[in-house]
Amino acid sequence: MIAGAHISSAGGLHRVPERAAAIGADGVQVFIQSARTWKPTAHKPEDLAVLRAARESGQVQYIACHAIYFINLATDEPELLKKSRSALLNTIDVANAIAADGIVLHVGSHKGRGLEATLPQIVTELQTALMRLDGPWLLLENSAGAGGTIGRDPVELASIINAVDHPRLGLCIDTCHAYVSGVDVTNSSQLDALVTEIDTRVGIERLRCLHVNDAAAALGSNRDRHANLGQGELGKGLAVTLSHPALSDLPMLLETPGAEGNGPDTAEITALRTLCKQGVTRRAKAARASS
Repeated sequence: MIAGAHISSAGGLHRVPERAAAIGADGVQVFIQSARTWKPTAHKPEDLAVLRAARESGQVQYIACHAIYFINLATDEPELLKKSRSALLNTIDVANAIAADGIVLHVGSHKGRGLEATLPQIVTELQTALMRLDGPWLLLENSAGAGGTIGRDPVELASIINAVDHPRLGLCIDTCHAYVSGVDVTNSSQLDALVTEIDTRVGIERLRCLHVNDAAAALGSNRDRHANLGQGELGKGLAVTLSHPALSDLPMLLETPGAEGNGPDTAEITALRTLCKQGVTRRAKAARASS
């Protein structure tokens, strides 16, 4: 498995490999600019080169760049759409430069207009962005399902992927978001149904990574509240997802708060690996018992 985490890029992207190593993470996810502003960061070429070298040497086994949350490709506001397009393209440019594997994107919100009405614009914007790719996949992330946010289930994301029809447009599934949008990922039957639906609608090969988070909100609540592993609603049941045969080899990226509230730490990486091993062991025992 690739046990990864969202890593702070404060002070420069060149700091990311050492921070990942300090907590025992194999893979990383980073913001390539402040998540609190539209203004892009002017990265030093030598900083980009350090992170690229870490990926190419295998010191870092997976890199995902998370696009800022302000982006809304479904907006009907021209200025917001212009800013969203610029921010996404900037993220892609940096991802290309550091040899990232994926770019994780929340599509945005249709603000009550519905996906069907906004789909043509979303498709156009994604097609423009995809032309800029030079290596990474562009990964649409499922949402927690609040309001008009797009991607509350695989059906919505599949409709976008199929409409765009590009070989490097894929999915990132967040365990907390799936749970609070109504899919109990601790339940084998519901998880199997989710995996089957993804495979049927877009092909399981388009699912490129997982965001592994426990949930601090109830099943179906549509509240995006992450908890540390084992301390939320999913608890040890998260092992069901981590050990699923179609998912267990995917890069697993933590976005948990950590013990000090500063993001994933060594304890979270250890918990991730432990849960995965426990799930694999249980599945093996169940298989032996049924044979």
